[in-house]
Amino acid sequence: MDSEPDVTLGPYSSPEAHATPWAEALALIGEAEVFWLSTVRPDGRPHVTPLLAVWSLGGLCFTTGGEERKARNLAHEPHCALTTGTHALSGTDVVVEGVATPVDDRSARERAVADLEQKYGAHLTRPEGTWYGLGEAVVAGDVRLYRLAPTVGFAFGKLPVSSQTRYTWPRS
Repeated sequence: MDSEPDVTLGPYSSPEAHATPWAEALALIGEAEVFWLSTVRPDGRPHVTPLLAVWSLGGLCFTTGGEERKARNLAHEPHCALTTGTHALSGTDVVVEGVATPVDDRSARERAVADLEQKYGAHLTRPEGTWYGLGEAVVAGDVRLYRLAPTVGFAFGKLPVSSQTRYTWPRS
């Protein structure tokens, strides 16, 4: 799924604001190093954790161990959100909501790992990298790879002009 979302400017935007094009939001996702995954525990309490993510396979892909809290949450409730941005009063923050499912196909895992390694470089590919060996573990199926299929997203432009852009993807 690599379909373009519908793009609309939200009502709480500044009068001079323009909608952030999806290509610009996608570029911000591509440049972002850290994402925040929001899931829901089985008892209804929220859970938020930082992680690496990459736009691949038509959605946002990320990894986790099978027994980690986020994996257990997603097994119970796959609806979640990934957020990234500037963590400042200027720039643009991006949120993508959708359904995260494990990627079981080995060739799809290989494609996503290649995209992760291209994005994060030495952190994943060099022996001194913090996550060296992660790619091999994902391809082998020892670490879970999830793909968040987007349903709705938002770009929040901040100072000097406030904008709230909404992205919606067609349901398949």
